[in-house]
Amino acid sequence: MVDRIFGWLMVAAALLHSYGAWTAYHSQHELLLWSLAAGLAEFYLAGMNLIRAERRHDLSLARLCVAGNLTWLIVVICFAGLVGHFFEPKVLIQFVITCALLGLSMRARNRSRPM
Repeated sequence: MVDRIFGWLMVAAALLHSYGAWTAYHSQHELLLWSLAAGLAEFYLAGMNLIRAERRHDLSLARLCVAGNLTWLIVVICFAGLVGHFFEPKVLIQFVITCALLGLSMRARNRSRPM
């Protein structure tokens, strides 16, 4: 259940990110493209985590989610450095969601078996 909650929170965060990108950069096409691409990447990662929550014994999917969540966590930390502080609400929300999904993915990886 916790997996699903955080997976859907990541979906919401991806949608909010995409909406924020549109409102902030709708006239700056290059920035808009990259911001929407990041929102799409997060949306796909959320989908993978939601699928992993249903396929608890899929080792390959669990490993893929660990790698994806770890990569997204690095992106979040780099973004925190760009905005100048870690306690920006956008950063904290992304950080908490991603850390939770990373931990849950690692737990699933340790409990899974090869398919």
